[in-house]
Amino acid sequence: MNAQTVLLALCTGLGFGFLPAAVRAPATAAALWARGRRVTGRVTARAAADRRRGGLVVFPDHLGRGLVLDPGPLGPFCGMPPVGGSVAVVYARKRPTRAGLWTSRHPPAPSFGSFLPATVAFGAGLVTAG
Repeated sequence: MNAQTVLLALCTGLGFGFLPAAVRAPATAAALWARGRRVTGRVTARAAADRRRGGLVVFPDHLGRGLVLDPGPLGPFCGMPPVGGSVAVVYARKRPTRAGLWTSRHPPAPSFGSFLPATVAFGAGLVTAG
């Protein structure tokens, strides 16, 4: 078997392997936008003993309870406003503990992480085939 054919098959398989994850992330975000509950949360400061960057988001759920969302270490990079600002929070109905931020940068972030390797793999396959 030719080495170029094997490399082409591996690159194509890798590209097709990443594609479902890349398509699923925007589809999940679209479904969450269509059927989820959108509320406004307020960005608050972390406790002084907490050394992590960024703030926490406090938002009310559908029963009026106050919940806290920790956007994690990438919160500042996802377009979260500074402390005291407001941000949109989206969660599936009756699942407020699995809430997420809804900023202009946050929904496409997971799909970009899957589209990039798929594109690189397909490109490598095309280069080796040509």
